[in-house]
Amino acid sequence: MFTRILAAVAAFALCAPAALAAPPPASAKPDLRPDKAPVPPPAWVVKSNGYAQVLMKVLAEFNPEFASQFGLPGYDDKVVDLRPNVGERSRAALSRARDALQQDLAEIGDANVREDLEIMIHAADRFIASSKLQDQYMLPYTDVGQTIFQGEFGLLQDQVSAERRPHALARLKCYVGMAPGCTPVTREAEALFAAKAGDGKLLGPYKAEVEQNLANTRRYVDGVRKLYAKYKIEGAGPALDALQKQLDDYDAWVKSTVLPRARTDARLPEAIYADNLKNVGIDIPPQELIKQAEKSFMEIQAEMETLAPYVARAEGFKATDYRDVIKQLKQQQLDRDNIEPYYEGVIGKIEAIIREHHIVTLPQRKMIMRLASEAESAAQPAPHMDPPPLINNHGERGQFVLPLGNPPSGNGKNEVYDDFTCKACAWTLTAHEGRPGHELQFSAMVEHGVSLARSLFAFNSVNVEGWALYAEWMMVQYEPPGGQMIALQLRLLRAARAFLDPMLNLGLITRQRAHDILVNDVGISEAFAREELDRFMFRSPGQATAYFYGYSRILELRAHTEIALGDRFNLQQFNDFILSQGLLPPDQLAEAVAKQFIPAQQAR
Repeated sequence: MFTRILAAVAAFALCAPAALAAPPPASAKPDLRPDKAPVPPPAWVVKSNGYAQVLMKVLAEFNPEFASQFGLPGYDDKVVDLRPNVGERSRAALSRARDALQQDLAEIGDANVREDLEIMIHAADRFIASSKLQDQYMLPYTDVGQTIFQGEFGLLQDQVSAERRPHALARLKCYVGMAPGCTPVTREAEALFAAKAGDGKLLGPYKAEVEQNLANTRRYVDGVRKLYAKYKIEGAGPALDALQKQLDDYDAWVKSTVLPRARTDARLPEAIYADNLKNVGIDIPPQELIKQAEKSFMEIQAEMETLAPYVARAEGFKATDYRDVIKQLKQQQLDRDNIEPYYEGVIGKIEAIIREHHIVTLPQRKMIMRLASEAESAAQPAPHMDPPPLINNHGERGQFVLPLGNPPSGNGKNEVYDDFTCKACAWTLTAHEGRPGHELQFSAMVEHGVSLARSLFAFNSVNVEGWALYAEWMMVQYEPPGGQMIALQLRLLRAARAFLDPMLNLGLITRQRAHDILVNDVGISEAFAREELDRFMFRSPGQATAYFYGYSRILELRAHTEIALGDRFNLQQFNDFILSQGLLPPDQLAEAVAKQFIPAQQAR
């Protein structure tokens, strides 16, 4: 289904401003002061972003929540398209947009604009191919509760202007069919499923996924009610009551109609899984990825064994096996009352290290870190970055969001994380989700500016997650011993993801064996292990492989650059240049470094 494809593409919601400045030259230091006047964009960026609107409008037409969440005006009161034949209609719209871009390409001489048009044409082809595969293999099932919660939460946040928040009620009324021209989305989702349910060749959703969705419905309804109470949106009572009744009815329909068609084998058709890997940026066969990751897993374990005695001495532990050292580090837990102040302290220390060692240019404004609500944790149970609007941004900032628990599974288990709330854990999580990781990536896009083509349409998880894991790696040498151990543990996890995810989806390992590796060898909690396994098998199969592969590619690029430049290599300028390029995939990023950064440094 196109909406599911778009959701995957927008997993980090990477959308760029419609008319912002081009990346600074290789030798420039970005000025991220909040009071700095915007630099007028060069003509080629304005022209490129004008062409991008044809594709942006298609995305907004079928998923307006996505468009409004990231700043595109005019979509705050509109809702996702689940009407009949949405797959065919979206592919037709994408084909028209692609054909128009191809005509433009034939008439453009500017090399930058031509590259952007090629990026957008490739993106349209990718969306179309993925949508066709979904229609060919899968029944169109929708978790409506999560869809509605995320659509409402996109408008009801502190960072959203007070003038926009009342539009959440107009959107809610459309969700429940109380606005002119709107049909309840639950009925649309039921009809979409029913239209294809008679085709016995199509696969239903994974049974455990459906059960988890059913267990989360109450949290979504409660979460929406709390948002309306917090922001004092008047007149929402009837629509909220209708939402609760319709989702209750939808859950009953899911139990009677969807669950009987649900599959007990989590594995996707090979064509779907291969497409997932391609969409996140994996450009090697899964078997090769598995081999690389297994080798790295062993090497990281050896590093951890070497480090463990030093950590034990520093912390006063008797145990020296890395697994036991991690267990003891995780006993130093932070509670809800002191976790945010502790993280704030770590954030300050990391920023001081970055400035002292000239690692990358930082914004002058403060980074935001907050705890997740129960409904947010149900929708996204792992630490993550909530990005700011990247179109028409008016000072909104990204937020590092930390969940404190895993939502109960379909069998009622409610497990507690200890992986993100220990003192030593704060260092590498901040480096990844905050600075110099994702938060800095989003700051760079807002405050430097890149074309839509080089952010949204060139996006893949390999580049995004590769930067964040590279950010962790850069900070390890400056962290206290316990922080270094947890950083290595999470790097071990990323290697494990890169072989467990494909092995599970290709039927090369059992869920129980994968669980044992995560809990016994990586050392994560039962709660985190369940979330990881759910992620591999039904939340986002394939995506978790991107961290390891993206990190490997960016290390290769840095090594090549250092060798080429020798003592002319400047780390801060290299990192600033990487961020200035937006979200380019590894091959295009390497080309930019080779053609722009290295020659500019050699000429100095």
